[in-house]
Amino acid sequence: MDGTLTNAIHDFDAIRATLGLPVGKPILEALAELPEDEAAQLHKQLDAMEYEIAEQATAQPGASNLLEHLKSTGTHLGILTRNGKGIAHATLDACGLRHFFADEYVVSRDCCTPKPDGAGVELLLQRWNATPESSVMVGDFLFDLQAGRNAEVATVHLDVSGEFSWPDLTDVEVLNLNELLNRVKH
Repeated sequence: MDGTLTNAIHDFDAIRATLGLPVGKPILEALAELPEDEAAQLHKQLDAMEYEIAEQATAQPGASNLLEHLKSTGTHLGILTRNGKGIAHATLDACGLRHFFADEYVVSRDCCTPKPDGAGVELLLQRWNATPESSVMVGDFLFDLQAGRNAEVATVHLDVSGEFSWPDLTDVEVLNLNELLNRVKH
């Protein structure tokens, strides 16, 4: 969702600094290593920061057109996010994209082990009664691509910078969602 359907605005280094977490370590993994009471307090702070970010979210160019096309073809659409479910809904609301996603197809850190674990992808496949061979994971970051690989689905790397840093985890590379829409249509 963040950085894929929405413009990336998270400053993860600033979030880590505010929470007093180690530089460069993924936030959720750093929180998981803390004592339970300390982690719970920091999770509350993290949620508050993420809700503020969600309110500022804007859709990636082409997001609505891509989702509208996919929906019109009967494609199942889901969100797999490391955010909490409420934060995911707030983000989608801010971007005007929530109506594309049934609630049970918004899978968050509240539902299963977060990306890069493939559990969220597998949960969506189960809910859709779909196979890995018929499914695709689209994402902008390493954890998205790893989750796709871990669930044995094809991966699409959206990288607006054009760097495409993880070619070994990527089946298709696109610079933007309009490019992905064109590929889907053809």
